[in-house]
Amino acid sequence: MKLKNPLLVVTDIDKSVEFYKNVLGLHKIMDFGANVTLTGGLCLQSKESFKEFIDNQNITFGSNSFEVYFEEDDFDSFAQKLETLDIKYVHGIKEHSWGQRVVRFYDPDMHIIEVGENMKTVCKRFLDSGMTPDQVAKRMDVPLKFVNGCMR
Repeated sequence: MKLKNPLLVVTDIDKSVEFYKNVLGLHKIMDFGANVTLTGGLCLQSKESFKEFIDNQNITFGSNSFEVYFEEDDFDSFAQKLETLDIKYVHGIKEHSWGQRVVRFYDPDMHIIEVGENMKTVCKRFLDSGMTPDQVAKRMDVPLKFVNGCMR
């Protein structure tokens, strides 16, 4: 068994492709009309075609029970970019207990998108602040081996 791609059902493929391009920098790598694959492997499927796949059962959006997760090396620049866009937020930037900064927002069909600071970047930020590798491992609740790997 091998996981291939996450697939999001969308009401307007073109609008969603544009959103993922403008906000997250993803691009089309395959376009089958009712199904588009973006860089990173995210697939978008039209609501009409997906409804046929599931025997015309009702499709609902905005359940807040699933998210698509991305990591960003330059989180500060990404956060500044978001401020220039018309984004509906789940929440603004916050820092989790392990030190990673994240932001969650909705795509045009109310799927939750999370963008987090790259974990290696979090580790380096703590090390650059003067923390020892042991302190960083404890602060981030990660193995010392992970911290040591980030130092290379």
